[in-house]
Amino acid sequence: MAAEHDSAKSRWERWKQNMRHTYRLVVMNNETFEEVGSYRLTLLNVYVFVSTILVIVAVLVVLAIAFTPLKRYMPGYGTGGENREEVENLYRQVRKMEKQLAAQEKYSENIKRILTGNVDTSVNTSQATAILTDTLQEVPLSEAEEELRQEVQLEEVGEAAQRSRTANFSPRNVSLEHMYFTPPANGEISAGFNPDRKHYGLDILAPKNTAIKAAMDGYIFFSEWTLETGNTIGIQHANNTITFYKHNSALLKKTGAFVKAGEAVAIIGNTGTLSNGPHLHFELWHQGKPVDPADFISF
Repeated sequence: MAAEHDSAKSRWERWKQNMRHTYRLVVMNNETFEEVGSYRLTLLNVYVFVSTILVIVAVLVVLAIAFTPLKRYMPGYGTGGENREEVENLYRQVRKMEKQLAAQEKYSENIKRILTGNVDTSVNTSQATAILTDTLQEVPLSEAEEELRQEVQLEEVGEAAQRSRTANFSPRNVSLEHMYFTPPANGEISAGFNPDRKHYGLDILAPKNTAIKAAMDGYIFFSEWTLETGNTIGIQHANNTITFYKHNSALLKKTGAFVKAGEAVAIIGNTGTLSNGPHLHFELWHQGKPVDPADFISF
C-alpha cells in the first residue's frame, strides 16, 4: 500500500517538474538559418495562455448572443415566441381593417348610386335562384302553419291601422270610392289581387330605376328590409288606410317621415325571396283588410 502511494506521489512530482521545465521557442529564417526570434516558455505558461484565450472567446460569444440581434436565431432563446405572437396579432388586425375598408367602400358606392339615381336593379335570375337554393334550405310549411301566418299578417296590419287612429287626418269615415289615389308607378300589371293565394296586392312592371311614389299624403310607419319582401315601405294615410310598397332596390324615406301624394319614397327593384324580377308589389289596406288597388287606382 505504501509502495502504491509512493508511486503516485512520484508521478505527481514528475508532472509538476515537467510543467516547470523551461523550453526555448526559436524562430529561424528557412533560407539563411538566421535566428529571427527566441522565446522562453514553460508548459504551465502555455496552458494558462490557451485557457485565458478560450475563456475570453467564450465570454465574448455569450455577450454577443445576450445583447445583440443574434439571440433571435438561437433556438429556444430570447423572445422568439413573443415576436411570433405579435406578428400574428398584427396580421389579424390588418385582415380586419381590410374587411372594414371593403365594407365602407361598398357602402359609399351604394350611397353614391342612390344619390345619383344610378341604381342597378338587374338581377341574374338563375344566379339568384342558385344562391337561394344553396343558402336558404326552406322547410315546407304545413297548411295549418300557412293559415296561421296569414292570420298573423292580417292582425299586424289591422293593429297598425288601429294604432294610427289618433293620427288620422280625417275624422270622418269616408269610403275608398271618394278618396283620390296617385298611381305609385305606371306599367303593366303582371299579377293581380288574389287573397286566396295570399297575394294581397298588385305586381306592377316598370323600367329600371323608376321612382316609386306615395299614393296619398301620409306618415311612413315602416321602412325596413325583410327576408321575403326585401326593402319595404309602409305608409299610414287618412281614413284608416295603409299602403305597402315592396321589393324595392332602395328606400328613400325613413320611419316617421311625412310624405305628400306623388312624392318619391323608393326605387323599383327585385329584393326579397318572394321576388323573381324587377317590379313593384303594391298593397292597399282599408280598416285592417286588404282591398284590390285596381278598383280605385288607374295604373
